[in-house]
Amino acid sequence: MKPILLIAALGLSLLAGCAGKVEPQVPPKELTDFNETVSFKRLWSEDIGSGLGRARYPIAPALDGNTLFAGDARGNLYALDAISGKKRWVIKLDAPISSGLNALENNVYLGTRNGEVLAIDQANGKVLWRSRVASEVLAPPQANSSLLVVQSVDGSVTALDRSTGQEAWVYTSSEPSLSLRGTGTPSVVEPVSFVGLANGRLVILDNRTGQPLWDQRLAVPQGRSEVERLVDLDGEPVLTQDGRLYVTSYQGKLVALEATSGQLMWERAISSYLSPLLVGDTLYVVNDESHVLALDAISGQPRWESDVLEGRQLTAPALASGKLVLGDFEGYVHVLDRSDGSLEGRIQVDGSGISLRPLTDESRIYALANDGELDALEIRTP
Repeated sequence: MKPILLIAALGLSLLAGCAGKVEPQVPPKELTDFNETVSFKRLWSEDIGSGLGRARYPIAPALDGNTLFAGDARGNLYALDAISGKKRWVIKLDAPISSGLNALENNVYLGTRNGEVLAIDQANGKVLWRSRVASEVLAPPQANSSLLVVQSVDGSVTALDRSTGQEAWVYTSSEPSLSLRGTGTPSVVEPVSFVGLANGRLVILDNRTGQPLWDQRLAVPQGRSEVERLVDLDGEPVLTQDGRLYVTSYQGKLVALEATSGQLMWERAISSYLSPLLVGDTLYVVNDESHVLALDAISGQPRWESDVLEGRQLTAPALASGKLVLGDFEGYVHVLDRSDGSLEGRIQVDGSGISLRPLTDESRIYALANDGELDALEIRTP
């Protein structure tokens, strides 16, 4: 998700996209010819209504089994056969969709611009329940076995009963007057939720009560102007099975923490507003200049850094066919070798750009362009 500045105190909103834009720190590099070692097969292409809208809401699609769910900024929700692209059903909601989707266990969960959270039956698009939260929802709702955890743009976190939508608890935090437009996505496991906030703090919440177990500041405002002092945790924390937690921050650091205590394992001076990707013992992250970096996940030591796509407003990285997959502001999907960051292939989906992390499933890539073109691609290797 790319950032835009939300300046409530000044009554200004620089709406350049769902996650909008800060002026690029470096100009985008032009694409040049290279030796392509992978190719793409376009399996199908479908239009998803009006797409992300003028404000580029982060309406990321979701996949559950062989069904792909996608929505647009006008409230249209689609269920598609992931193999053929054929529409299974389309419904029109009574409120515009603003968040990414989450599809699991026969339901689809999403948030709206008027501060509602909806649970929708995957089979037919029927709204099962709706619940009001504090404000607009941009991050996809996250679940454990009984709760749906929702982070709103005002910094509050609400837990809802997954079966009924009834409110279980609410956690509130103070928001700065200036922040990235967009919210971090909570990382939710059975006992706790890890939540990154626009004030640069990370908090771990007890899912039974919503009470914080610990919180700490990961990004410290610096500089003289409000823009220079802007910090935000806008990505989703990555939690490993053995209890390591990786968190990015804008104009802050990339940190590795011991999840139960918050003890720092290592930190690196890397500014990023995107979710990292962990594959094996390597952590991949895209910084705010669209450099792609690989680090040893245990020690934090750098393995490689690629600036070949510098300034191209890359999405967060995804994984398909063992390779890194990223979208860019001109609508290209790029494939990089995980071992050294070299370019292996690229294809343009749509000139309107791609601002959301591509959705991947083994060798398949589902890339949603800003104007609503959704392409299913398959990576082909010799």
